[in-house]
Amino acid sequence: MKTLFTGLRIYTGNEWIDGCIAVSNGVIVSVGTAPADAESYDTVSCGGLTAFPGFADVHVHLREPGFSYKETIATGTRAAARGGYTAVCAMPNLNPVPDCLENLAVEQAAIDRDAVIAVFPYAAITKGEQGKELADLEALASNTVAFSDDGKGVQSGAMMEEAMVRAKALNKMIVAHCEDESLLDGICIHDGQYARQLGVKGTCSESEWGPIARDVELAAKTGVAYHVCHVSAKESVEIIRQAKARGVNITCETGPHYLVLCDEQLQDEGRFRMNPPIRAKEDQEALIQGLLDGTVDCIATDHAPHSAEEKAKGITESLNGIVGLETCFAALYTHLVKPGRLSLEALLKGLIANPRTRFGLGGGSIKVGTKADFTIFDLNASYQVDPEEFQSMGKSSPFTGDSLYGRCRYTIFGDCFAWRES
Repeated sequence: MKTLFTGLRIYTGNEWIDGCIAVSNGVIVSVGTAPADAESYDTVSCGGLTAFPGFADVHVHLREPGFSYKETIATGTRAAARGGYTAVCAMPNLNPVPDCLENLAVEQAAIDRDAVIAVFPYAAITKGEQGKELADLEALASNTVAFSDDGKGVQSGAMMEEAMVRAKALNKMIVAHCEDESLLDGICIHDGQYARQLGVKGTCSESEWGPIARDVELAAKTGVAYHVCHVSAKESVEIIRQAKARGVNITCETGPHYLVLCDEQLQDEGRFRMNPPIRAKEDQEALIQGLLDGTVDCIATDHAPHSAEEKAKGITESLNGIVGLETCFAALYTHLVKPGRLSLEALLKGLIANPRTRFGLGGGSIKVGTKADFTIFDLNASYQVDPEEFQSMGKSSPFTGDSLYGRCRYTIFGDCFAWRES
């Protein structure tokens, strides 16, 4: 592939420039100005379009192996590419769970065979994600991006501390789904306005921030690199803010749905059911402020596809999880950047630099001599979200029917188009 993308506004990862990007055999050979042999390249005219380094999502459920009726490596990575992503970290709630090398090999074989972008698998913290016995962390460390039991919280503080000690010795990160199951005596809807409207008991915020507070102290004690998944509550943001001020080696993520929505906007549909739940307006505002002041480091979709049947039982009975890879950038660009709540550079930091740096994924820049790893958007294109257009097998999105700005036209990964809008 020798392709020249012309007429671009380019964010290199450090600065904005105008011009072109030339790719030859999967490597960027020119940025800004055309190469001397430009006539030998296939030209893609990109007048009015904007190029960014490929986005990275550190929290994605690709469902394979074990749940391929929901999603596969092939469909999930195509969905990621359509959303501008060139790197995703795949969560371990699979069958078999990647808690030993033999089980990990099943997942890795599917990745090697079908992924159109980079996929970094997680290893489980505990065997079978059951929270009873630690997985074979030492054997798994060099083949996985980090350790996580996402989907389940590690309930035992002693077990979490032991995991942190071993992860620290391996120079690996603990990535935690923080949920105190002893406090889950309600439906997975925030214990707030909408739950009262439905007449049901919701899930309290302490079920999230309580385990975070516990783990902060354990991370401070052990020195492990610690990352909090899908932060949704204002108390969680403040605990993490204070932990950072103390020098604890902690980062966190939140999702686009928590930044854009609050429980006042919920409807009795499965596409609004996720764990943790969308919370109150003050929680939403705290997350936005956390993103602005650096408390919230990464934006991660928690892309979690299910079958249509599993999501057709309303907000109280559907399975937890929504899809997000194909709408994340557009939703945040439309609702936060265009109204002036967040700069485009700050959004890109949460989608590119911070996740790539914290998780050691590499990439994150558009410069000569590096692998072609970038995405091209039309920021002026508005469209109505139609899940039937999704590459993902999952169609359950809280943004269905919304009019959003920012459409991905191309995603280039190495020597191929991972996504090219027809």
